[in-house]
Amino acid sequence: MTDHWFSNPTQIYFACRALALGQTLNHMDVIKGVRGWRLSAIVETLRNRYAWPIVTEYRGPERIGHYHLPKTCDVTKLDYPPSARRLAEELAALGGGEDPGNSGAGGVDG
Repeated sequence: MTDHWFSNPTQIYFACRALALGQTLNHMDVIKGVRGWRLSAIVETLRNRYAWPIVTEYRGPERIGHYHLPKTCDVTKLDYPPSARRLAEELAALGGGEDPGNSGAGGVDG
């Protein structure tokens, strides 16, 4: 069994980038964005192995998890998994992780 069984690098990169840019993610965002199915596993790995301070909010009657980083999080100081290491350089080029086209609310697609 390969490491891709749980989550391919595209899913990890997608989730890390969205969170680092101040977006809120839920499972449907990852399905739409990269056809991913393991967002909660990615979030738990980022929390436990890489010490990301990800906040979970459960919304709606189905209590679907929505994940985001606190506004006080300095994304330039986060430890990135191997498949998202180049993201640190991209964020530095963007000016510390602020996405000029994103208000930080509403998920990756709006």
